[in-house]
Amino acid sequence: MITDIKSALRWGRFLLMEENNIDFGSLDAEVILADLLGRERNFLYREPDYPLTPDQRSHFRDLITRRAQGEPLAYLLGRREFMGLPFYVDNSVLVPRPETELLVETALVLLGGPSPPEGSAVNLPPAPVTGTVVDVGTGSGAIGISLAHYSTQIKVCATDISPAALEVARHNAARLGVSDRVAFFSGNLLDPLDPLSIKGKVSIITANLPYIPSVEMSQLPKDVGAYEPHSALDGGPDGLYFYRRLLPRAGEYLAPEGYLLMEITPGQGQPLQALAPAGYTTRVVNDLGGRERLVIFRAPQAKNK
Repeated sequence: MITDIKSALRWGRFLLMEENNIDFGSLDAEVILADLLGRERNFLYREPDYPLTPDQRSHFRDLITRRAQGEPLAYLLGRREFMGLPFYVDNSVLVPRPETELLVETALVLLGGPSPPEGSAVNLPPAPVTGTVVDVGTGSGAIGISLAHYSTQIKVCATDISPAALEVARHNAARLGVSDRVAFFSGNLLDPLDPLSIKGKVSIITANLPYIPSVEMSQLPKDVGAYEPHSALDGGPDGLYFYRRLLPRAGEYLAPEGYLLMEITPGQGQPLQALAPAGYTTRVVNDLGGRERLVIFRAPQAKNK
């Protein structure tokens, strides 16, 4: 029976770890209970006999049961930290991943910021100074909003085909104080930006588009495959379907020597590089685990008139 913190954690750990083999189940139980109580995790250790109200016990059972079934912790809590910032998330958007921070860190370096962590440094010339960055397939807004937060001289145009995702992204931009510098557009890839006067003027385009090959969708972990939106994961037969559609139009928007940064899964680096338009230089960047994670395209110089 759950009566206090100690008994709640005992039950939660048993259900998650012993009965359902949830990785880090003990930590999940602690995080869920601390969040429910509005306390830090160390409070759970200081006050193991702290009594729980009937509502708290019921809510805790519900959340632990949902986690045991595979629902991502971020959806249960309604938030996920990314680039040191708290982002609201729900099941209309992907949960931001730590590996995606490499894309943001690299973009910030190209915009004149500090070097990324050791092991992921990219020795490339700075991006042209245009003041405009585009984030394609923004989802929760994690990439575009983080860039605006840490690079205050830029404005970001962020697109997504999902109205529900854009609602989440707008909420995050407002609560993180960058709504005045991040504009959101509903539509497919770069298409919704056509009415704007930014063609040939974009410093960097970031893209974390669906890149999981269709045949691998059924092999995803349960907390991903059963709960996160498939439309934000399935990248077609080889995972590069959306990047193939993006590439021809990206050149219209990039300024001379501007950059296109694309997140990938390992094994897609060389195939994506092979799709580079004539005149582009390319580079594959590994994450801290040594896995291919980012492909960088740099647009050619302006043609002499």
